[in-house]
Amino acid sequence: MFPSPMRHFAAWLVALLAMCALALPASAQEIRTEARYGDENISVELLADGMPVAGEEWMLALAFTPRSDEWHGYWKNPGDAGQGMQLQLALPEGWELGEALYPVPETLVQEVGDERLMNHIYKGRFTVLVPVRVPEDAVIEGIPELTGFVEYLACTDTVCVPQDAVLRAGVGGDFARWRAEVAPLLDAKGTFEITGRKLRIAIPLPGSVGLSGPRAFIANERLVEYAATQTFRREGDLLIAEIPLDEFGTGEADEVSGILAFGDGSGVRFEAAPGDVTTGGKLIAGPVGMQTPPLWTLILGALAGGLLLNIMPCVFPILSLKALSLARAGESEAQARSEGLAYSAGVVLACVGLGAVMLALRAAGEQVGWAFQLQEPGVVVLLLVLATVITVNFAGLFELPGLSITQSGKPGGAFATGLLAAFVATPCTGPFMAAALGAALLLPAPMALLLFAMLGLGLALPFLLIGFVPALRSMLPKPGPWMERFRRIMAIPMGLTVLALVWLTVQLGGRGFALFAIVMLFGIVLALGVVGRLQKAGKMAWPAFGLVAAPFLIFGAFALPSSYEAQASQKTESIHQPVAFNREALAEARASGQPVFLWFTADWCVTCKVNEGLAIERETVRDAFEKSGVVAMVGDWTVRDEEITSFLTEQGAAGVPLYLWYEPGASEPEQLPQVLTTDMLIDRASKERR
Repeated sequence: MFPSPMRHFAAWLVALLAMCALALPASAQEIRTEARYGDENISVELLADGMPVAGEEWMLALAFTPRSDEWHGYWKNPGDAGQGMQLQLALPEGWELGEALYPVPETLVQEVGDERLMNHIYKGRFTVLVPVRVPEDAVIEGIPELTGFVEYLACTDTVCVPQDAVLRAGVGGDFARWRAEVAPLLDAKGTFEITGRKLRIAIPLPGSVGLSGPRAFIANERLVEYAATQTFRREGDLLIAEIPLDEFGTGEADEVSGILAFGDGSGVRFEAAPGDVTTGGKLIAGPVGMQTPPLWTLILGALAGGLLLNIMPCVFPILSLKALSLARAGESEAQARSEGLAYSAGVVLACVGLGAVMLALRAAGEQVGWAFQLQEPGVVVLLLVLATVITVNFAGLFELPGLSITQSGKPGGAFATGLLAAFVATPCTGPFMAAALGAALLLPAPMALLLFAMLGLGLALPFLLIGFVPALRSMLPKPGPWMERFRRIMAIPMGLTVLALVWLTVQLGGRGFALFAIVMLFGIVLALGVVGRLQKAGKMAWPAFGLVAAPFLIFGAFALPSSYEAQASQKTESIHQPVAFNREALAEARASGQPVFLWFTADWCVTCKVNEGLAIERETVRDAFEKSGVVAMVGDWTVRDEEITSFLTEQGAAGVPLYLWYEPGASEPEQLPQVLTTDMLIDRASKERR
């Protein structure tokens, strides 16, 4: 989250100085008998919990007392700076010193220049318990005269002082309270995985445990970014924590352990082994961009977003001709409503089905987002075929009664048209949709599917209203010869959609793959032309389609898979000459101290291309960026990219477009609207100069 080299230099410098000050004597086995620095700022006392018993655990305590409230001590992993305790005890032979047990620490955040450091500290009095395993054959005659030496660091917000003390065990202390203050160890181990530059931990925690402000303190040093915002989700009796990795760490661990703080001063210790970590769950804490708005606002957003999809170039022709078919038919009120319901059912079912598949794939560990199917070459070819069939149908080359786009007919035709309209609308993520679809990735499955259903209802709403409101049908133009001309005009935007899909097949599978797809399309169009001629002659047409199209379809079935070549994400052409997105490049750009404009796009995203043409790719914007030193960066999601998908999810986005603006030194980016203007970008750049 704060990956600047300066941050790590400052942290390691403090740690190095502390370690030098607290270095062990030349003989590491020799226990010091004289303090070098003393414990004036945070005093320490070694206490024993009564008489040791052979074969059992004997508990010792190190009770630390600061001389004033301004001083604090450190947890065993101190964080970005500081130093943990180093303890030596002179135990009888065969007695074993266990792992020190700590209370739940606090966080201390400090700004160092433009960087943000986080330490894990204790304010006020605190006690560290140290268990000792007594062998079964131990001969115990009273309380052993136990001695030792401890080194640690005492700090205020401005200064750190090394401390040390010679220890001699005494008896006494409030061990019952101290045991209660120590974070207890969970009975069951969790699992963890490292993926997409994140540590993901599944901690077995009963769902009844309240979490007002969870925080995972990771004992593994330099594994995670300590100051990064942590994300927590609940899935039954599992708590899933996601923490960005330390950009300069190894990113590897055989085991992960630490303390989970609940937010009320209490917490538990956990241990986790490598294993699968479930996805999904209810978001309970995370970055501001991932906080889930109220459900009613998400429902309205999905509904409004679906409504706006109707004006997209691949949906509007289908909707408009289907609506005009009702006016032309002059059917009964019951039939109009029946078609309206059937069309709406098809749209809603398609949206819910696509949403369910996306959620299932994510639950299985796949990094996918909204419109994921357009990253699959086979699906794009299917869409290409459908768009071609619709285009030649609109052009009047043939009629397709079963689909009944341009004719009023049975509900089955309207249902199929609804399925088609929803399927071809998925490349778009427009205004109002972003928050709803992003939340769908975080909410429980039933609530997420509700949002997808509302998206479908918004897409179906115009036709549904036309079917149920006679006054709206009466407002439609009167039937006449112009309708046939309008239908042929609507073939133009559908034809442009075909060309766009052909171009997309090149981006996904290469030129050879696209060429074979065009050959197959030629055969399909030829077969449809034969169908049209036979239909006009009043003859049985569709068997002829099978005879003509079959060789081309068989050719496609064999040629397309063999010609497919997976394409890497190509560099996006732009007047800004942007840096290609990856996490390391973003970290370097932010560390430069310059503002960063990061946008995510895809060749199949209509909204993305409109924004780029009307706002981003403008010379006035480029000039403003150059004057302000703005670093332009782009992530191309045309081809599936797990790193981009993971990053989009972290920002609460289900798909593209996504526009982020990083102020110099800011901990989180500002998410810009999904409809951009040149003035908006110029103003942002100009603000940096003021």
